[in-house]
Amino acid sequence: MAEPSPQLGQSQEPCRLLHSKWMFIEAEPNPTVSRSDSGICWCVHSQNCLGPDGQVVKPEACSSGRACYEPV
Repeated sequence: MAEPSPQLGQSQEPCRLLHSKWMFIEAEPNPTVSRSDSGICWCVHSQNCLGPDGQVVKPEACSSGRACYEPV
């Protein structure tokens, strides 16, 4: 049985297969500025916006509750 996904707002270890454009910006994080999220994420396995399980790829969805999840 799969573990339930963490509630939104709780910290979780990210899936190592999740990628997004914001991951490739080389800049020091500034906590006073919210992250610009284009909403474009992809999975390394499927190379598109749907994971190998056919579900949408996004930071809050790619958690330990999915069979394809791999912790960093």
